[in-house]
Amino acid sequence: MRVVVTGATGNVGTAVVRALDADERIDEIVGLARRVPGSTEDLPAKARYVAADVVDDDLSTHVDGADAVIHLAWMIQPSHRPLVTWRANVVGSQRVFEAVAAARVPALVHASSIGAYSPGPADGRPVDESWPTHSLPTASYGREKAYVERLLDVFERDQPACRVVRLRPAFIFQRPAATEQRRLFLGPFVPGSLMGRGRLPVVPLPARLHFQTVHADDVADAYRRAVVGDVRGAFNVAADPPLGADDLAEVLGTRPVEVPPRLVRALAAATWRLHLQPTEPELLDLFLALPTIDTDRARRELGWVQTRTAGAALGELTAGLSTGAGGPTPPLAADRIDRRVREVVQ
Repeated sequence: MRVVVTGATGNVGTAVVRALDADERIDEIVGLARRVPGSTEDLPAKARYVAADVVDDDLSTHVDGADAVIHLAWMIQPSHRPLVTWRANVVGSQRVFEAVAAARVPALVHASSIGAYSPGPADGRPVDESWPTHSLPTASYGREKAYVERLLDVFERDQPACRVVRLRPAFIFQRPAATEQRRLFLGPFVPGSLMGRGRLPVVPLPARLHFQTVHADDVADAYRRAVVGDVRGAFNVAADPPLGADDLAEVLGTRPVEVPPRLVRALAAATWRLHLQPTEPELLDLFLALPTIDTDRARRELGWVQTRTAGAALGELTAGLSTGAGGPTPPLAADRIDRRVREVVQ
């Protein structure tokens, strides 16, 4: 099989390429990315990396002849310039879908997200893949994920011969992506060393904090199974058990202090407006409204099995943050305080 992966050098992309490379049914992996590795010495042998931007570049030559396309390319920043992320995420996704249709690729696997879901039910019960995907549209991330779900609905209707799979994973962590995620969500002024175990005497957290995670290698296995299998539709992917404030505090080796969500949001809004950190306050609103997702379908129909708990995935992230861990691709490069890092909050 020949598989094309967009966004192949990011957090999820690097893990997906590793998973595909280990499957004997996969003969070639074409990794598309805006920034490709200068050397492939430490990267999977079956992968060939091509510099391509899903917004501006011709995609037809890359997807032609593919047995499957995994669309992972997504831009989180710059949150202060929503038109930039809209073009990359919405326009870029539409161009990928059009290229897949024109080349008559047999399968399209799309990276949706838990963030595409509408706020969860009041009773907190887990939701399956039938839960509405209107997100919380005030947050650009959720608005764009939800909009691309609608684009994919149209694609499925118009391209019945193409097998379409959409994965909706929880927060995805791995040690090599720690520095990238610090740049994307905390910015250059928050030292990753603060995340070391026992470094913080207390940690203020929103009341009733509740979230789900999954390790990058585990979600990559779900993508691999979606490619080589014969499934269609949406699949939730998250590790058990869900986490709360006490779990986060345990990983950090500290004590949680409950803070009203409105106070946390006010701080996030003020620091975002001052360009002190890159995460828009509406993303916090989305985070706190997320439902708990039920993963029974992925376990049953994909045969997906987690190899790490949610706490282990979170622990790997925080350990990586504390040591400035990085990976072998440009987006995952170990941290350096230079112009490129500071551009994150602009």
